[in-house]
Amino acid sequence: MDGSWRLAGVAVAVLVAGGAGVPVLADTPVDLELVLAVDVSGSVDAEEGRLQREGYVAALTDPKIQAAIRGGPFGRIAVTYVEWAGDSFQRITVPWTLLSDHGSVEAFASSIAESPTLSAQWTSISAAIDFSARLFNDNGFEGTRRVIDVSGDGVNNRGRPVQWARDEAVAAGITINGLPILNDRPNPWGGAAPTNLDGYYEEHVIGGPGAFLVPAVSFDAFADAILSKLLLEISGLTPDHGAGGRTGLASR
Repeated sequence: MDGSWRLAGVAVAVLVAGGAGVPVLADTPVDLELVLAVDVSGSVDAEEGRLQREGYVAALTDPKIQAAIRGGPFGRIAVTYVEWAGDSFQRITVPWTLLSDHGSVEAFASSIAESPTLSAQWTSISAAIDFSARLFNDNGFEGTRRVIDVSGDGVNNRGRPVQWARDEAVAAGITINGLPILNDRPNPWGGAAPTNLDGYYEEHVIGGPGAFLVPAVSFDAFADAILSKLLLEISGLTPDHGAGGRTGLASR
């Protein structure tokens, strides 16, 4: 079988086992497999949680995102939306979905907006990365790139060291990008917001080929930041420093 089946988007192969041909579905080729891993820990209050959700919905439905999806060699990507908090709380809010046109993108964004809002204590970026990395296994897609997009407003305070999770994911061929949310609002229980969170993400969270972070200077700026970040991820580009982003080390 030559490589033309990928360009044509054919998703059927034949598996020969025990001398009998058994038809099975092959993975659908896509330009990108993307896990959107979103922090819903206790430090994110109800208003901030709403702004995060609205930010993703607004970014995904922006015409520039849809044009970027169509601009790839296959003209389609696969995305899943995950929410996470402590080391025992990760959930798939919207399962893997093929995005290829206006209708599929709008439906995915609507599923995010309509999903029940949940939260939990603590912040385990390492568990979020471990959980997200496993989602690429047997998901029905074969991407030219695999990316975990981690957004959050705090540092890892539960689970194993985040660097360990990052390094294992990178060794498996996964790139981790970051969207640290910088804000000076106290946590709902009165604790101070972390300082230098963008530096923390740069040092401990992002990694892999072409890894980068795009800080959001506040929850109010989250929509613009996620739009910029998604455009870069879908297009396979990295930001220049003038655009407010930072590149990571491919060797991580």
